[in-house]
Amino acid sequence: MRIWVNGELLEESAATLSVLDHGYTVGDGVFETVKAVDGVPFALERHLARLAGSAAGLGLAAPDLGLVAKACAEVLADSGTGGQRLRITYTAGTAPLGSDRGGATPSLVVAAVPLSGWDATAAVVTLPWVRNERSPVVGLKTTSYAENVVALAYAKQRGASEGLFANTRGQLCEGTGTNVFVVVEGRVLTPPLTSGCLAGVTRALLLEWCDVVEADLPIDALTSADEVFLSSSTRDVQPVHRVDDRVLSGAPGPVTERCAEQFARRAAA
Repeated sequence: MRIWVNGELLEESAATLSVLDHGYTVGDGVFETVKAVDGVPFALERHLARLAGSAAGLGLAAPDLGLVAKACAEVLADSGTGGQRLRITYTAGTAPLGSDRGGATPSLVVAAVPLSGWDATAAVVTLPWVRNERSPVVGLKTTSYAENVVALAYAKQRGASEGLFANTRGQLCEGTGTNVFVVVEGRVLTPPLTSGCLAGVTRALLLEWCDVVEADLPIDALTSADEVFLSSSTRDVQPVHRVDDRVLSGAPGPVTERCAEQFARRAAA
């Protein structure tokens, strides 16, 4: 595997950044994860637009999106066929120790690894912590992911593959790496961006391609929903068969199945 680092495609052992890079010392960076199949990245323009938006939200210099796209193409051409998980990381570059930034050129890293499959359905748990919908980095896909690491470990310790957050208002928000959807009386509902959730690329496409409505939902919606499913760039649409101790028998339900089929058909096109 070779990794693109600041303009060079390098062997993994040589792909290094300074230990004083602000992305390493304080998590001052942004990233995107893109699904690619046989060298073709899915919805790359949408991911690059979100990368630029996240960088602007952090106050980073605007990334050269043409260069990022070129780096992605070079990495994928070097990665062979099959499914790939493409990771784009853009950080503030080297800086003094502490929160202040230096004046360094930002760092850009692009890597790809074989895409791992997901289970046909997921078990999820509700988390004891909340998302802060008033955070200064709300909606930004930053490299400061320790909160998600702790939350996902909590979920896995309880036999689940994802954990779901409420926000400070007690509303359903998102998973550690997913958006969440509930089906109530045949209607597909998902939290709005004002809940504090990330503007997922797959989420946006489901809103465009399927009959999905944004709605403020109490976290308790998970206890009464007829169906629940998750979305992300690598999962696409993943039905949920268990929420905490509640089993949703027959997952995927018919509405989830229609959304998954519609997404797969449109994505393939």
